Amino acid sequence: MPKATTQEIKKEEVIAEAETKGAAPKVPKKKVISGILSIEATFNNTKVLFADKQGNTLFWSSAGSLGFRGAKKGTPFAAGKVGDVIGNKAATLGVKDADVVVLGVGSGREPAVRAFMAHGIEITSIADATPVPHNGPKPKKPRRV
Repeated sequence: MPKATTQEIKKEEVIAEAETKGAAPKVPKKKVISGILSIEATFNNTKVLFADKQGNTLFWSSAGSLGFRGAKKGTPFAAGKVGDVIGNKAATLGVKDADVVVLGVGSGREPAVRAFMAHGIEITSIADATPVPHNGPKPKKPRRV
């Protein structure tokens, strides 16, 4: 049997090292049974934040942080991807149920919730906390051309 070259040995070591790194799943630092999912859906972006019942942020993500650029950040598809990422993280943490608070009028409100629910997490309540103006400042005069 011929001797293995140094290149073959290095390749085997790299492959073995990569397998050991990927094989060990991440163990969460603390177990969280229930939490609060906050979704801020604007016309330009969708931001999702997951917190425990006391309001301490555990993790967050947005369409921009996932690599969507420009007008694509405000799409329902991007919001679904953000909800999927947060749902995956919450499932690894052991979350069973969550309350949802939705802010904004963007198109990513519902897809983010649906993608989050797809990971087997029960939604106990959905609250709409979109700020609604009640009169506010005086509007600008019409422009004369």
